[in-house]
Amino acid sequence: MARAVKKYNKARAQLFQFTAYVAPAFVFITVFVGIPFLMCVYNSFRKWNGISKSTKFVGMKNYIKLFTDDPVFIESLRFTFLYTVCVVLLINVLALLITVLLEGKIKGKGFFRAAFYIPNIVSMVIIGFIWKFICTRVFEAVEQATGLGIFALSWLGDSKLAVVTTILVSVWQALGFYIVIYIAGMQSVPDELEEAAIIDGAGSVRRFFSVTLPMIMPSISFCMFYSVANSLKMCELIFSLTGGGPGSATTPIALDIYNTAFNNNNFGYGSAKSVVLFIIVCVISVIQVNFFKSKEVEA
Repeated sequence: MARAVKKYNKARAQLFQFTAYVAPAFVFITVFVGIPFLMCVYNSFRKWNGISKSTKFVGMKNYIKLFTDDPVFIESLRFTFLYTVCVVLLINVLALLITVLLEGKIKGKGFFRAAFYIPNIVSMVIIGFIWKFICTRVFEAVEQATGLGIFALSWLGDSKLAVVTTILVSVWQALGFYIVIYIAGMQSVPDELEEAAIIDGAGSVRRFFSVTLPMIMPSISFCMFYSVANSLKMCELIFSLTGGGPGSATTPIALDIYNTAFNNNNFGYGSAKSVVLFIIVCVISVIQVNFFKSKEVEA
């Protein structure tokens, strides 16, 4: 009996301890994420300018309008998917390639790791303004000094070049973070597997694809998930770099939501766009996480 009481008290103490640790995070997430999200879903079925106290229930009209009478949203959807595909592929391929080089026998590894990571710690708004200055003033000065035509191109004024610029700047800004993740993954690969592959006569390329790559699949899964989610939600860097222009050529869904809700004072319609973006992010994230999880192997 005494043992049962002691066991019960221990379990009760552990439950109290667990609750004490979890409760603050649960409260903050509920207040700052859960409740606003439910309010967003509620407002997506209503017409509201964000100022007046009264709102009008409109049912599914906001969602129907999204795909039938809003060319800007369709254009932003198209750009967002193009941007996401390009950024995710470039950033993960380049990060893997640079990681392999940094993990090789080269001097100054620490310097290069820090150099690649520095842009990631700078605010994306500041990064956008810096590259806006570079693409206008700096490139113009370089073109006048060198005569190279590539610097005379309108990197932010031409709709196609503006898309390329946003992709390249986004990759440059975030690359260091993914390099750090891949470095951690590669350093966790057991040396015994590498040595066994060398004894079997496998070259460096074969060892990478047959040993290293399968063993760092958890890192790849995380980087793919993180890069996809961030790309689909990207707003601030593009806002400060191009403002979504020229026209709506570089307007992502998140920026279109901002313009709809805060510039056009249409919070109900903007909420509907937010819910659609949330669904898109969830569906794509679940699919790609399940896919990459199935490819992971145990050490």
